[in-house]
Amino acid sequence: MGLIQEIDYGTPASTSEKQVTLTVDGFTVTVPEGTSIMRASMEAGIAIPKLCATDMVDAFGSCRLCLVEIDGRNGTPSSCTTPVAPGMVVHTQTGRLKDIRRGVMELYISDHPLDCLTCAANGDCELQTQAGVVGLRDVRYGYEGDNHVFKKNDGAENFKWMAKDESNPYFTYDPSKCIVCSRCVRACEEVQGTFALTIEGRGFESRVSPGMHQLFIDSECVSCGACVQACPTATLSEKSVIKIGQPEHSVVTTCAYCGVGCSFKAEMRGDELVRMVPYKDGKANRGHSCVKGRFAYGYSTHKERILNPMIREKVTDPWREVSWEEALTHTANEFRRIQYQYGRTSIGGITSSRCTNEETYLVQKLIRQGFRNNNVDTCARVCHSPTGYGLGQTFGTSAGTQDFDSIEQTDVVMIIGANPTDAHPVFASRMKKRLRKGAKLIVLDPRRTDIVRSAHIEAQHHLPLKPGTNVAVVTALAHVIVTEGLFDEAFIRERCDWDEFQDWASFVALPENSPEVVGQLANVDPEEIRSAARLFAAGGNGAIYYGLGVTEHSQGSTTVIAIANLAMATGNIGRPGVGVNPLRGQNNVQGSCDMGSFPHELPGYRHVSGDAVRDIYESLWGVKLDDEPGLRIPNMLDAAVDGSFKGLYVQGEDILQSDPDTKHVAAGLAAMECVVVHDLFLNETANYAHVFLPGSTFLEKDGTFTNAERRINRVRKVMAPRNGFADWEVTQKLAQAMGLAWNYQHPSEIMDEIAKTTPSFAKVSYGYLERMGSVQWPCNEQAPEGTPIMHISGFVRGKGKFIRTEYVATDERTGPRFPLLLTTGRILSQYNVGAQTRRTDNVMWHNEDRLEIHPHDAENRGLRDGDWVRLTSRSGETTLRALITDKVSPGVVYTTFHHPDTQANVITTDFSDWATNCPEYKVTAVQVGASNGPSGWQLDYDEQARNSRRIATLEAAE
Repeated sequence: MGLIQEIDYGTPASTSEKQVTLTVDGFTVTVPEGTSIMRASMEAGIAIPKLCATDMVDAFGSCRLCLVEIDGRNGTPSSCTTPVAPGMVVHTQTGRLKDIRRGVMELYISDHPLDCLTCAANGDCELQTQAGVVGLRDVRYGYEGDNHVFKKNDGAENFKWMAKDESNPYFTYDPSKCIVCSRCVRACEEVQGTFALTIEGRGFESRVSPGMHQLFIDSECVSCGACVQACPTATLSEKSVIKIGQPEHSVVTTCAYCGVGCSFKAEMRGDELVRMVPYKDGKANRGHSCVKGRFAYGYSTHKERILNPMIREKVTDPWREVSWEEALTHTANEFRRIQYQYGRTSIGGITSSRCTNEETYLVQKLIRQGFRNNNVDTCARVCHSPTGYGLGQTFGTSAGTQDFDSIEQTDVVMIIGANPTDAHPVFASRMKKRLRKGAKLIVLDPRRTDIVRSAHIEAQHHLPLKPGTNVAVVTALAHVIVTEGLFDEAFIRERCDWDEFQDWASFVALPENSPEVVGQLANVDPEEIRSAARLFAAGGNGAIYYGLGVTEHSQGSTTVIAIANLAMATGNIGRPGVGVNPLRGQNNVQGSCDMGSFPHELPGYRHVSGDAVRDIYESLWGVKLDDEPGLRIPNMLDAAVDGSFKGLYVQGEDILQSDPDTKHVAAGLAAMECVVVHDLFLNETANYAHVFLPGSTFLEKDGTFTNAERRINRVRKVMAPRNGFADWEVTQKLAQAMGLAWNYQHPSEIMDEIAKTTPSFAKVSYGYLERMGSVQWPCNEQAPEGTPIMHISGFVRGKGKFIRTEYVATDERTGPRFPLLLTTGRILSQYNVGAQTRRTDNVMWHNEDRLEIHPHDAENRGLRDGDWVRLTSRSGETTLRALITDKVSPGVVYTTFHHPDTQANVITTDFSDWATNCPEYKVTAVQVGASNGPSGWQLDYDEQARNSRRIATLEAAE
């Protein structure tokens, strides 16, 4: 086991289909037209010295180390900026070139500290390596005179020297070691798209500068790590490497944060994680990362992590640490007692969108085979279940249609109810790169998100619609397309039911669906709606990306259907660059849905009422399965309050913080007799738990995640579980305690069972994933290499189905008491309920939830930026500090939900999507006023939480 070494070809690959043959040092090599000489040489196995070149960014040609000689040409051109030509004869190692390279390297070293033995980059420094490659043995130039190395020159202050910047919690910037190769600046511009770095000064005065000569922490840097990864010296260094030392082996695994599913090399020294480095062969991230995946893994060793099982009789008692055997036996006995006393359906479970496919599969299997009911649900339902319903009805599948690479061929990007720069930052960087190349952008969002206007990007149309009017506005876009004849008739006649289209077209053409009527309803300029519709219909390849701002509404399913209608009407389905693409919030939201986490569906989205489907599992599991759908989470809580639901197994979810109407969730949990929380920390739900089973992190387990593009990625164990067991092993031990004869030896065996029983996973196995890297389902005999793009030759359901989308206003209305509308979302540095990211240095950027409010609304209430405000709805109230901004429209306020001391969901209501019960997080009528401090509810909640987290200390034996 050693470090995984990835080849750096120096410049990006050419996409040309035309081939060119040339000769490099006597070797013939054939490469695509447009390839650089440097890359062609590397393809032939000949490495040309380089410092400013790396294949993650475009060629720059500044370091002058990569010079070559070409027969028939004068001079020594740089190989990184010179494209190949047919018949070209290149020489990379001549006496002339060697002398030039040594001279150039002498100049670099003459203004560079010679502390190599104590430098953090020792063993991983390209400058050090290239000095050896060019044969540098002596430096003729001294350090006298101008330099950037020493604090003082001849006793006087050296104003060219700059102190090390250690303001960022994750990496340092040492200007004295900078060779001004510009790789960090170019990575920030070309890969990340933030443009936070620049080169200030000219000539010998040049240096890298964050922002306007600021500290990194004060600049626009988003800490994605692209600059650190690109740096060839120790100028930008991870603090973890400085502290621990260079890693000695690495394992490729998958990030456990958002639904992008980035691949990383976990670089280790022994069993200690040194750093996470984005994997260039990762097909979701292509070598890029964000602050969470790159740096925010410290929660895995945080002091608050619980490593031993605990039980207690009452939630008012302190926790008591016990053995695994006692905890699991107690849990099994309690569940059996409850079922004997209250009936078979009196217990249930919740699967996790943060756990692996295999672990999720086992939890739903435990409930169906062991509990003998279908009372299983998941947080994926409370965020993206309308996607499953809406796309299932229109297309026949419950997932997005494209891979992430598809964005590179998109001409018009439409973003609806999503904030990719904060919630899906790595994909957002790819999207921004395409936009900088000329693709057009349409954004439908109540807020002016960062992507609406950022460096070198400005949306052609931003429709700041009123929360709750998604269906009306998307239908108004369709109105323009239909009434102006902009629909793709050939596509519709070939791929859809023409009669259904005509019925739908007659509906959307009604006057009440016109931009003029809808614009007044949604507070959007009708001309903007018309212009946006024309651009999407006639602008080329149009792709729609949407998020929770679409699904978490009372008409979430209807909006998804409206989006599918729009894509079909314009022919934007079934090829690269188009499609309908839900951006999943958590790392395995897609997978938890795929694995049968809904109370009405078995794995693969097959209804429990289907005899043939149940037969598959009944014959394999040896039990009779219930053919009636079970309870969703809200139904479980209602039944608990009513006294008929008494036991719950919760793996890796925090429903008390993440689900709506916190008071109702608390009441339901309090009414249960055995709540089992299986997690890393004593989360908010654990306040009402009777058993706590410690969980394992993604670093401590094998398995798979399925990302937003249906990509099944391997998760690989890089260290032993600190709690003793991976989560799948804990669930198996609980099943065994309940009398089930499970005997899985490895998660690969669980995946084999999934493949055996789920048609869309039929060819998936760990061995196959090792060979392929990753695959996108469906992956079966019909699609042995997976399916990057869905519906190429026809829809899964046969003909695409157009469905009328009547706008029905939410029951949550504003009025004199509650005149504002609250909507919620995420921020870049934090993740979901914050259980992981709050236990990392990411709190430097976001240590509290703030309430965004428009200056007009703030002035009317006498509020100033930073004031404490009371946020009140029909459900409850909380307090937090105001952030006055014009990012939100007048009449709309916005907050995040990452911090439990705010508990934003005490404000949200129990209204939900008509088809799936997905909660309406995005529309809550509220009032905002000045506050002197925490609400009474917050004080009571804090007191209850602190009492609930007490752990009894063991007395020493006499």
